[in-house]
Amino acid sequence: MSISFIHVNLVSENWRELADFYIEVFGCIPVQPERNLFGKWLDDLTALEDAHIRGIHLRLPGCGDTGPTIEIFEYDEMFANSFKQTNTGGFAHIAFSVDDIGTYLNKILLNGGSIVGKAVKTDIPGLGPIHVVYARDPEDNIIELQEKE
Repeated sequence: MSISFIHVNLVSENWRELADFYIEVFGCIPVQPERNLFGKWLDDLTALEDAHIRGIHLRLPGCGDTGPTIEIFEYDEMFANSFKQTNTGGFAHIAFSVDDIGTYLNKILLNGGSIVGKAVKTDIPGLGPIHVVYARDPEDNIIELQEKE
């Protein structure tokens, strides 16, 4: 048996704008082709009627040419997004290891994101010193930035 992680999906209000954010801030690489998905197979898969999805996969930085992706999809019809907190059930955040938290936090803010709490420095038992902060992308998805001290 073989298993490997391939992607995580973000459902977006505007897939192009959200993809541009992750490309600009984190250097994610678009993986063609762009997706334009519809048909009975998609209705069966999603349990939705007349589902239509558009979007793209973005290769994550530091993972090589065959590494996992963020799949950013936009449905023609979507439910309103509830404001996710750091302790909301389900997937809580995506994390990036960076070499300078200040630089990446600034890039997030300059590209329409926001900060959640405060940047902190602490010592995690068994892991050592770390500098960490939570931020939000333009659609309020939570991003964790980690800098090893």
